[in-house]
This record gives sequence, C-alpha cells and structure tokens, in this order.
Amino acid sequence: MIRTTNVRDGFIDTENVRYVSEPIYKKWTRRLVPRRGDVILTREAPLGGVGKVRTDEQIFLGQRLYHFRADPKRLDPDYLLYALMADDLQAQIRGFGSGSTVEHMRLGDIPELQIYAPEVSEQRRIGRILSAYDELMENSQRRIRILEAMARALYREWFVHFRFPGHKKLPRIASTLGEIPKGWDVKRVPECVQVNPRVVVPRNGEKPFVPMGCLSNDSMLINDIESREGNSGAKFQNGDTLFARITPCLENGKTGFVQFLKDAQPVAFGSTEFIVLRSRTLTPEFVYCLARDDKFRGAAIKSMSGASGRQRVQEQCFDDYRIAEPPRALLDRFSAIVAPSFRLIYSLHLQIQNLRRTRDLLLPRLLSGQIEVQAH
Repeated sequence: MIRTTNVRDGFIDTENVRYVSEPIYKKWTRRLVPRRGDVILTREAPLGGVGKVRTDEQIFLGQRLYHFRADPKRLDPDYLLYALMADDLQAQIRGFGSGSTVEHMRLGDIPELQIYAPEVSEQRRIGRILSAYDELMENSQRRIRILEAMARALYREWFVHFRFPGHKKLPRIASTLGEIPKGWDVKRVPECVQVNPRVVVPRNGEKPFVPMGCLSNDSMLINDIESREGNSGAKFQNGDTLFARITPCLENGKTGFVQFLKDAQPVAFGSTEFIVLRSRTLTPEFVYCLARDDKFRGAAIKSMSGASGRQRVQEQCFDDYRIAEPPRALLDRFSAIVAPSFRLIYSLHLQIQNLRRTRDLLLPRLLSGQIEVQAH
C-alpha cells in the first residue's frame, strides 16, 4: 500500500510500506491497477508531493492520493511528472488547497489543473533529459540499500549466529546468553557502549540540528539536516548512533549513523527523543548494527513507559541487557570490511543530493523553454 509519506521528489518509496492480504488488494484495485509510468499526486499530508511508479510490483494507493495515467498521444508521462513538480503547477495546487488544520485539495479540483504542453516530441526530449538524473539517483539509492543490507547481514552472520572466520576451530562455552565462542565475554551494554555520552555543544551560533523526521526507518542515512541556534536536546558527534526512543518512531525503525559533521563543526544536537549510542569497547559500525538488531530493539520496546501514544524508552533499560562481546581482533576485522561501505553510502547520498539539485535547477528552465531542447 502506497501512502502519502511514500511519495516525494518524483519517486515512490516501495520499501517502507504496509502490506495487505490479497482480497483487500483486489478490493482496492477493482477500478484501476497502478502500473509502471503512472504518476501519483498527494492531495493531503503533505499537499503536492509527486512521484512516478517505477516498479512492476503489485501496489495500490491508499487514501489522499490522486492517480494520473497520461495519454501517450498527447502527453509524455515523464513530462507530466516534472510539470507537476514545477513551480507553476505547484502554485495551482496550493491555490486549490484548503483546511485550517491540514491543508488538502478536493478531488473535484484536480481536473481543473492546467498544464502547458508543447508538442509530444518536445515533451519526450525534456522528459528524457530530466529522467536521466532520476535514473542515476535511483541507481545510487539501490546501491545504498545493497551496501547496508550486506553490512547488517555480515553482522548477523558473525555476531548473532557466530559463523565468523575460523569459528569451527573455537569451542563453545556455556554463558548466561547460552553457548558462546570461547574467548568472547558477556557484557552489559553500558560496559561496552556509552549511552547518551556527554558532548559539549556551544549554545551560541548556528549548528547542525537533526529532528526526528531526518532519520530513516531502514537506512543509516540522516536527511534534511537543519541549522539552529541553542544546544537543547540530544548531543552527538561522528560515529555515534541515534536511536529513536519514542513510539511509534522506535517501532518503525528510525535509527541513524552520524557521519556528516565537518572538522570545523565536529558536534551537533537534535531531538530530545533520541538516545545516543557510542562505542566504548566495540566499534561505531558494530554499535549501529547492534541498534538495528531485532532482539536489541525488542528489549527497548518492552521497556517503554508513559501515556499511551507517547511512550518512551527509559535509558536504564540497557543496564541489564547483555551481549556477547567479540575479541578485539574480530571487531577490527569486521569494521575494516564494513566501514568503507558506510563511507560509500554517505558518498552516494551526497551524489544523490547533487543530482537532485541539478535536476531541480534544470526543470523550470526546460519546461519554460528558457533552455531549448534540440531534436536529433
């Protein structure tokens, strides 16, 4: 099921979705089944988000979404996508918006939107230029997903299932966690991970600020970082893991790995609803993968307390949580393998940002005719 939060910047996120049974799917698609090339517009929460279906997976649209399918004889689907993202149509969409609490657009107003459309051949040329940027972004996003999945899979293989290099030569010994490899130690989390370590962030001057919305449900990336004055909230530095402590953010998987800070500004702050985790005797990459581990997250979720809907993890919940700490040499070997992947993920993220900025600069110039597109 595609929701409004899945539609953004020309793309539709099909990773962070909810699933339904086949009878419900058939009920919701009895009139129309979304297919590759269709364009989707959000008409509420947020208003004006646009994305294109780029998959052959079975999907259907939730509420507050509008579905466009271009007539190829009159309108190129890519051109329609970028026209809806451009300032002119976005201004029309906002002009139809209403509602004092949540801005929304009525279904009946959407057919009133007016689009400037040159000859279809010119539309296709414009669409091809802009979609080339989206294809590069999509390839980078795919690489990011693969790199992160590989790092987490290696963590599980070595440190959860104990199938690390040379494991067959090591006998297992009894412990409070069950059988663990000989030479490993059972440690409480605070013995090997600093929980909310002290970081001095100056009060004066603007500094990077990370709201909860910057964290991803399924990726280490931290997006849309803000700049704010003050220093109230969680404080952190590169190599720290940000762990959501509030419902439903924790259950949804919001977790981030900090690696965006520059030498000139090595500390930052963010939401009070983060718990900051920093390696004490492990490695930053191990701590991040630990924070993504289902068992670790499950223990945190069970410790939640407070009013319904606003429950929070108590920092003390980690005091009695135990892990099997590997030998230093194995930890270093793990990080030597995955740390380059972490850095490459961030580098690809920066490339995506640059591609998006370039596309967004070209978009209005191409659609307005300010930049002519020659036929070949």
